[in-house]
Amino acid sequence: MLDTSILSGLVRQPQGTVATRIATAGEETVCTSIIVAAELRFGATKSGSRKLADRVDLILSAVEILPLEAPADHHYGKLRYHLTSQGTPIEPNNMLIAAHALSAGLTVITANTGEFSRVPGLNVENWLAE
Repeated sequence: MLDTSILSGLVRQPQGTVATRIATAGEETVCTSIIVAAELRFGATKSGSRKLADRVDLILSAVEILPLEAPADHHYGKLRYHLTSQGTPIEPNNMLIAAHALSAGLTVITANTGEFSRVPGLNVENWLAE
């Protein structure tokens, strides 16, 4: 599951590292969360750039966008309780993305390993660090 930082990298550099990694993994093996799609669309709208909005549209049209469905809510509840009781909460949308990935049994591909690595049981990879 590609997160916002990874898809933002792809938007900025359509022929860069992320595109190479997707090609190597196979386009059919990658997806993203509806939460990530919403974050990207917010960023494009906030920027006021039609060019950026078009690029985001193009990227999102090429990636499967998974809807947020049960049992992600169960994972979210347990995860939020765990992280807040440990005093190590993560950004709210990242918590939703992590719960979504956990419920689907997916690895989160992110440049934000600092937050996502605090999620117990979540597999995390950074395709921009290599």
